[in-house]
Amino acid sequence: MIAFLYFGFLFAIGGASFALMWANIKLINEMNKPIKTKRHPEAPEPGEEVMYVDLSRERLEKLYEENQ
Repeated sequence: MIAFLYFGFLFAIGGASFALMWANIKLINEMNKPIKTKRHPEAPEPGEEVMYVDLSRERLEKLYEENQ
């Protein structure tokens, strides 16, 4: 009876560890696939002009000198 319990638990633990490894391998393989993301509704269309702020050092120095 004890041998039956021993082998039963042994096979149960072995099966559970195999199932866990199998699930982890499947997850790792899914991580390598590219993710299809939705575009943000406010994202500019390709070719559309975008307004931006120039914070380069030269531009900031000129603004600082003009205000003094």
